[in-house]
Amino acid sequence: MSGVVAWITGPPSAGKSTLARSVQARLSTRGRPSLLLDGDEVREALVPRPGYGARERDAFYETLARLAALLARQGAVVLVAATAHRRAHRAAARALAPRFLEVFLDVPGDVCRARDAKGLYARARDGQAPDLPGAGVAYEPPEAPDVVARGGEDAAAVEAVVAALVGAAPSS
Repeated sequence: MSGVVAWITGPPSAGKSTLARSVQARLSTRGRPSLLLDGDEVREALVPRPGYGARERDAFYETLARLAALLARQGAVVLVAATAHRRAHRAAARALAPRFLEVFLDVPGDVCRARDAKGLYARARDGQAPDLPGAGVAYEPPEAPDVVARGGEDAAAVEAVVAALVGAAPSS
């Protein structure tokens, strides 16, 4: 029995984690358990901790995609909240997963910079985070996402993701 990977992508501070938690809570109310792999939390759990250079990001997103696919092949609904700023990252994740849903947080850069609780954009501006997607390196938006959200609190997008996942998830 195969599960599904829903990769929630968007620039830093777009609301990926917020949307993922809302989807997870909504799935739970519908009796569908899910696993959430938040990119920041997974980074903290890995040893050695991955860096943020181009090669390190490529390796991290490959690891995250393989972990999500492994869990999905065991029947899990896996929500991944991670930037994966290159289309190639997400294409590789799609190729590994038994089923894949791409969710794009389409949030303007100025909104992301204004909401930046971690100070990432300020660090990028000051030269301390030159590889930040959306600031120092390009963020490549999906060409044909399955769901588009206008932010982390987009209730219609949450419902669209849940509907897609419930339709794709194996029956209990």
